[in-house]
Amino acid sequence: MFHVLKSTYLQPADVINQTRPAHLEWLKGEVAAGRIVLAGRLDDETGAVLVTGDITAEEAQDIVDRDPYTAAEVARYERTSFNGAFRAPGL
Repeated sequence: MFHVLKSTYLQPADVINQTRPAHLEWLKGEVAAGRIVLAGRLDDETGAVLVTGDITAEEAQDIVDRDPYTAAEVARYERTSFNGAFRAPGL
């Protein structure tokens, strides 16, 4: 199962930017581990989207729970899950 994790920022940019370095380090680790395959901020900078690899719902929730943005309460996530029946090679 693949998951789209859409974050919504809960604080002004200056508050979010205080946690951003920790968030980016965490994100690099998740990408390196293959748990997140695509990530980026929304054009309007009100949040971001993370797309997971083929993982369980529990693993997706663990990703959200370990994000420094979650711990600092500067963002919240909404998860949408899908079966990923059609995939690019290697996914």
